[in-house]
Amino acid sequence: MRYDEWYSRNRITAENEVKALKVLGLKGLGLEIGVGTGFFASKLGIKYGVDPSINMIKLAKDRGIEVIASYGEYLPFRDEVFDFVAIIVTLCFVNDPLMVLHESWRVLKHDGLIAICIIPKDSKWGKYYRTRTESPFYKVANFYSVKEVEIMLKQLDFKVLKYVSTLNSYGPKDSPKYEEPRLGTTTGGFVCLLAKKV
Repeated sequence: MRYDEWYSRNRITAENEVKALKVLGLKGLGLEIGVGTGFFASKLGIKYGVDPSINMIKLAKDRGIEVIASYGEYLPFRDEVFDFVAIIVTLCFVNDPLMVLHESWRVLKHDGLIAICIIPKDSKWGKYYRTRTESPFYKVANFYSVKEVEIMLKQLDFKVLKYVSTLNSYGPKDSPKYEEPRLGTTTGGFVCLLAKKV
């Protein structure tokens, strides 16, 4: 599948992103919205996922993820079930990001955490992907800045706790290199915000 091929072709970049996510220290019962083929969920020990793509769901299930065919705007779970929700390079593809965040808030336990990882639209990587109109993935993407995500989170009673970034030392056309995630920075091509339900 083309989606998974990206991770194979860009192994160093994918590993840098996984390292950044691990810095967030997500623990407990987790849900990934837009789980895709389960690449990140399987690396992070996330047990549950939702995704609208039946083909991707099959691959995620092969990786041991319990996946339900659904959209982030309508999560098929009871209130206050999960310790954390992860939304990894998915917010740019959803139709209604505020509704996805509202649903995330609903299914999170009191003091539950949400991790949102984005390719910031004003980063080298964001500017590059915004020009990739021939890509079946990115031609439909609506990229956000870190500030725009912060505003959405605050609107829905989330408190931002920390930031971590990676892909700081090279751009999308450069040779990839291993790098350590930078805590407290939002300068990279892959930035995660960790916020708490309040």
